[in-house]
Amino acid sequence: MNNCSLVISTYNWPEALDLCLKSVLLQTIMPDEIIIADDGSDARTKAVIEDFQRQSRVTVKHVWHEDTGFRLAQIRNKAVRNAQTDYIIQIDGDIILNKHFIQDHLFVREPGCFLRGTRAHIVEKQLKALFSLKQVNLKFYSQGIKHRFNAIRIPFLSWILTKKQLDPRRIKGCNLAFWKADFVAVNGYNNDLVGWGHEDEEFTSRLVNYGVFKKSVKLRCVQFHIFHKLASRAQEQVHEDELESVRKNNRIQVANGYKEVN
Repeated sequence: MNNCSLVISTYNWPEALDLCLKSVLLQTIMPDEIIIADDGSDARTKAVIEDFQRQSRVTVKHVWHEDTGFRLAQIRNKAVRNAQTDYIIQIDGDIILNKHFIQDHLFVREPGCFLRGTRAHIVEKQLKALFSLKQVNLKFYSQGIKHRFNAIRIPFLSWILTKKQLDPRRIKGCNLAFWKADFVAVNGYNNDLVGWGHEDEEFTSRLVNYGVFKKSVKLRCVQFHIFHKLASRAQEQVHEDELESVRKNNRIQVANGYKEVN
């Protein structure tokens, strides 16, 4: 067993989630389990997940809570609580994975580190073809790709651009991996951070304060982000204030986090 869980967050975009899950089925190495962290989606998403459960070779768990607004931090905590492995690979449901994505994450994982990957982008004008053709076998040269360098996979050169730093900045929650023990030690995500914001960077700031290194990886762990309109930034300042407090006070744990979810 490869001893990892793939956590996929989603909210009411079943078309994108369907492509994401199709790319998971193509992985050269499958995770031990797949946990879909559903922030209150309706029956359309449930139907996509049930179809995927019938196709998957590994256990698929659907972790859902009621839709009372943007509560990504809390649903991720609930998903990790359901994880039965020692290592968590975290993505979003609007991501299409390179077929070596899980294999690459497992190759570069390291005790005392969390992994920060990057992403290429699928531009808006490409979406009609993407969804109608159900394209998941994407390459750096595929039509409609932005930030193509992030879509290049050259494993034997990846070490040149790999960096380890006690630096929580420039985090992508859609391409993030960590040891569950480290997650529990800092009490996971901050449930009080609702709405779009910087919950990922707040979480990784506490990991760094705890002494966990950020391991940044290029030329591996390739993924493609499907274009969508931006969410409301109404709560961003609240997130930024909390992030600044964590850094200023060298805080490690949060009062309302992983241990406080049901």
